[in-house]
Amino acid sequence: GRAQRRRGDQIAMKAAYIEQLGGPEVLQYGDLPDPSAGAGQIVVDVFAASVNGADWKVRVGGHGPQKFPLILGRDFSGVVSAVGAGVTDLRVGDEVFGVHELGREGAYAEKVFIDAPLAAKKPGGVSHVDAAALALTGLTALVCVEDSLQLKSGETILIQGGAGGVASFAIQLAKHIGARVITTASARNAAYLRDIGADEVIDYNTTDFTKAVSNVDAVLDTVGGDVATCSFAVLKPGGRAAFIASGKTAPKPERSDVTALRPYVGRDRPHLERIVALYQQGVIRRPEITLYQLSEAVEATRASEARHVKGKLVFKVR
Repeated sequence: GRAQRRRGDQIAMKAAYIEQLGGPEVLQYGDLPDPSAGAGQIVVDVFAASVNGADWKVRVGGHGPQKFPLILGRDFSGVVSAVGAGVTDLRVGDEVFGVHELGREGAYAEKVFIDAPLAAKKPGGVSHVDAAALALTGLTALVCVEDSLQLKSGETILIQGGAGGVASFAIQLAKHIGARVITTASARNAAYLRDIGADEVIDYNTTDFTKAVSNVDAVLDTVGGDVATCSFAVLKPGGRAAFIASGKTAPKPERSDVTALRPYVGRDRPHLERIVALYQQGVIRRPEITLYQLSEAVEATRASEARHVKGKLVFKVR
């Protein structure tokens, strides 16, 4: 067991948190009170938590006002250490993974509390590190490709920014569905992306994708900015595009014969169970993982914000 540290009269846990908005240097590592399980909730001893692009955006204030101290982080894997009233489907000792509800952070810590239906049992053959690495990126990719775009076998999809966590999951999922997959990436990631199933990789440093691609059924944009707005040009009439890097609403197309979608990435157990099932079937590979200690949160957030991460950054908490 963990040596229990006291802060005032409360038992404290280690966490990476902020007391103000700002750059990587505002992240602190120290003691905060242990969470407890309210009705319908569980407390999880965190073994691994992943770093997502959303985390640094929260840190700089991109997600609106926050209460401090604020522990960052959205997805995690660990072991149930307490259950609240009314929780019957999970028990102390269960290995689980999950993603915090929309608008709530808190995974960069030794313990988290979460509504029980937002956690799923982690199969024994999947490590905590892998489960944490796949949770939010997998959830986002599933919602984008299956629920929002409703991609079908035989269709062609352009996935912008293929080497990122969501995009690389989406490439593999799209291939599994039976689609033809085109993606944009830097040349150094081309071999990796072909290896995981991309049929065509466009080097965005040398090639304008709007000149190289046309008449696709669907686009998934994970890049934002000009890449997002230019994506409409490559769609065939009746095509649809999903955007996850352009804020809360999708950019507006200048043409009336295409659909712009902003997927709503809700949290629920069935999607999490589908992620681990796809992983166990070998449909989805674990991303390349770079491990950090929780005390190295400043370095991890700096790497994430630089946006040249291949694969996933994961905190090994226990």
